[in-house]
Amino acid sequence: MNGTEPGSSQAQRSNTILAGIRVLDFTHILAGPFCTRLLADLGADVVKVESATKPERMGSRKTSSSAPPRSREDRAPSFLNTNRSKRSIAINLKTKAGRDLAKRLAAVADVLVENFSSGVMDRLELGYEKLQPDNPKLIYISMSGYGHSGPRQAWTSMNMNLQAYTGLMMATGAKEDPPTAIANSWNDYIGGLHGCFGILQALAGRAKTGLGANIDLSQFECSVATFGPLLLSSIVNRTVPPRLGNRSSVAAPQGVYRCAGDDQWCAISVQNDEQWLAFVAAMGNPSWARDDRYTTVLGRQDDHDVLDTHIESWTSGLSNEEVERCLKDAGVPAERMRRINEVLEGPDGAQVFHPWDDPQGGGELTTGVPFTFSASLLAPLRPAPFLGEHSRVALEEWLGMSESEVRELEDQGALV
Repeated sequence: MNGTEPGSSQAQRSNTILAGIRVLDFTHILAGPFCTRLLADLGADVVKVESATKPERMGSRKTSSSAPPRSREDRAPSFLNTNRSKRSIAINLKTKAGRDLAKRLAAVADVLVENFSSGVMDRLELGYEKLQPDNPKLIYISMSGYGHSGPRQAWTSMNMNLQAYTGLMMATGAKEDPPTAIANSWNDYIGGLHGCFGILQALAGRAKTGLGANIDLSQFECSVATFGPLLLSSIVNRTVPPRLGNRSSVAAPQGVYRCAGDDQWCAISVQNDEQWLAFVAAMGNPSWARDDRYTTVLGRQDDHDVLDTHIESWTSGLSNEEVERCLKDAGVPAERMRRINEVLEGPDGAQVFHPWDDPQGGGELTTGVPFTFSASLLAPLRPAPFLGEHSRVALEEWLGMSESEVRELEDQGALV
């Protein structure tokens, strides 16, 4: 899937799901930008509000002296991925002219997304109550860490802090491990997904009522909402769920097993007694597997440590690909452990990673939307914008501004 320059005509997005939807993006770091990237993937015209006076932390990195002007050294790789397919307008919100301009843009926007700490947008006079009278159809979503009400609303949140406060770090890892975080920015992506879902729901509601909505999203609550079985276990048993590591409360054996070679592994998960019999046959019906305790899941769970030793004595003599192939042929869930670079370079990598041509930075790869439609309803991928790259064209298209009016805003210090 090849993209085009971010400043190209919006006409090619006219057949997308969110064609014609204008999104004013006041987001930074990851949760908010991921949410608006999803909207851009669905065809919305996302205009990201930035400022050269306060560049986004995820959006800048030290440039080398040999880097050509306006090369992609201007942005961090994470920014390039999370903010692709958007346009950028540089507004100085510290000035009255800049804030007034932002209000004018909000007055013609369909959606406004922000993920600042509670109270920031109100202090800029860009809160929902201030903007709604001029645009009753506006869908305004705030994506702070703990929401805009309650005792935690003033707390500053980051991914690690949220993983700790939600209890997630005490639900991952094994019993003897210290609190263990999920390596990726779990809360940011979960928050971004819920934010996109909320916006789509509000757009569907607006189509019926003609009215917008004020959505107050708590990333803390988004994360906790994914704990279903753990929460149920805590409520029913009135105990803290055990940390199982790679094991399961319903399947056995389950784990990662060392294979032949340097640091090579295979993940195996035997879901039921029928799969256990197939697993035993695939291993050549070893004598130890005939123990009556192993005929049930509960029996296998009770003797899991011993089982793991026996299983690894078999897997360690084979490559992880051989173990995977053998067990898959037998109908037993098994996958060899791959490094991320192997996913990129593997035969299925083209399904996950999509290329685009950045005119000033060469070829790039990015992840796309993990689903397809029978019709062409997803927007073409486009590179992330340069800071303020579309200030003039966005003001022309959204507000009908002339060249002289834009220059006047520049003279007033509103555009930087």
